[in-house]
Amino acid sequence: MPPAAAFERRVLRSAAEHHYLRVRLELPDGGARPSVAQFKQLVVSALRELHGEVGAALPVDVLTYEEKTLSAILRVVSSGLVKLWSALTLLGFYQNRRCAFRVLQVKPCISISSCVIWQQ
Repeated sequence: MPPAAAFERRVLRSAAEHHYLRVRLELPDGGARPSVAQFKQLVVSALRELHGEVGAALPVDVLTYEEKTLSAILRVVSSGLVKLWSALTLLGFYQNRRCAFRVLQVKPCISISSCVIWQQ
């Protein structure tokens, strides 16, 4: 019998203070599109729903928002990345209509020239 394969887990932590998420809100039923303020409130609501008031207090900034495509770039402190990502992924409704957030890209820096590590 061959020897058991050795398993080694490596976790790389970024020294970046913030992470940036490029996200898109999908509203399959159509209807009214949220303004930037409503979009930010939706993000905070998602955090509150999954992580309570601690999640809602997480500092998240909407750096860009395009109402036509419902796409945005969000900035979050690196320690809150998993909380934000999970809250957005599990959100299912906006104004009693089905919706879904798609996380399109995550990276520890905003400019390509200063970013060495890309996560997709």
